[in-house]
Amino acid sequence: MKISMVSEHASPLAAIGGEDAGGQNIHVAELSAALVRRGHGVTVFTRRDSHRLHWEQMLPTGVTLVNVDAGPPRAIPKDKLLPHIPEFAGQLAEYWRGDTPDVVHGHFWMSGIACIEGVGKIESLGIAPPVVAETFHALGVVKRRHQGADDTSPPERQTLEPWVARSVDRVIATCPDEAFELRTLGVNRRRISVAPCGVDTLRFTPDGPARARGGRLRLAVIGRLVPRKGIDIVIEALAQLAKAGTRGVELLIVGGASAKDRVAADPEARRLRDLADSLGVGNQVIFTGQVPRDEMPALMRSLDVVVCTPWYEPFGIVPLEAMASGVPVIAAAVGGLAETVVDGVTGFHVPPRSPEALAEAIRVLAEDPARRASLGAAGVERARSRYTWDRVAEDTERIYRVMREHWERPEADVAMSRSRLRRVQEGA
Repeated sequence: MKISMVSEHASPLAAIGGEDAGGQNIHVAELSAALVRRGHGVTVFTRRDSHRLHWEQMLPTGVTLVNVDAGPPRAIPKDKLLPHIPEFAGQLAEYWRGDTPDVVHGHFWMSGIACIEGVGKIESLGIAPPVVAETFHALGVVKRRHQGADDTSPPERQTLEPWVARSVDRVIATCPDEAFELRTLGVNRRRISVAPCGVDTLRFTPDGPARARGGRLRLAVIGRLVPRKGIDIVIEALAQLAKAGTRGVELLIVGGASAKDRVAADPEARRLRDLADSLGVGNQVIFTGQVPRDEMPALMRSLDVVVCTPWYEPFGIVPLEAMASGVPVIAAAVGGLAETVVDGVTGFHVPPRSPEALAEAIRVLAEDPARRASLGAAGVERARSRYTWDRVAEDTERIYRVMREHWERPEADVAMSRSRLRRVQEGA
């Protein structure tokens, strides 16, 4: 099959852990590469955010990357990209008019809009349209539920995202929890499939070089430095352990700025540092900044426990990377984390926003190296049996084939989207 992956803000080339760069970038890059290994032709379309990027290039994985001109060629926060989506969609249509794919797969809600609009344009020219799949990676309704007034999404998301969900041929959710949320948005359950995220089990393994470390129990939280990741909960748990006499623990905070000397300029990093100092555990908290992707396996092998305590999480790739590396995971029982981390088998579940429960889980693992080892070994087995990218690509390919063999147009009104997009463009 000829497959177009559309990821308007999340390029496979982006540095992971920076602003707007995380699991979606990895998902698009790895799924695309795995589909190429299965014999498909895959092109990823993303927005050009630098003058230095070529229009089209071939990645080492065999994936073609097209950097689409839509808006100025500089970094723009994803929540500010909506005015440029009509131009992005027009560029997609021009490309697809000359080289029409079999499947278009949008990633994130704005990519979904661009996919529907681009496919509509080529269909209006009498070209047989491809089928359209959509993976949201995060849903605005969930984000608003947890962030409230702090949600920076454009207001149009409240109406356009559900419209995308009801208009594409198939929504590919990453976990059952997301599938449930989609049904509350009015998506017909027959149009929802589930295919999880994956992990590179050749790169993330228990065996191999590990980053140097001292004798303290080493915890880590890995990802963007944003409040919803719940890193403050981990610091508060560390303080509770210290108060109870357990001080031989260090916490690595991995992500944020690209260099250590810039971490201090990050408002969230400053907030977390001030919190750690105020609770008396500043000497136990280490900010590493971003760690290059090729150095992550060695870092992971140096850890005793990975902690993931977000307010919400659509899926979460970091726990899979930890499990594949033989590292137990303590995870908030939210979203996809409740699915990937098996409580008492590959790690522990804790209630969200509960430093007390987290402190107890850390204490149990700190005092029981054998338990850590058994959880880690079970994590390796689970990652290799269920979450390899090749397995995810096989699941995704099966969904594509079902879409193509049983295609029928969704009932949503495409004209509604085009009128909304025109209003967005006129207001830009």
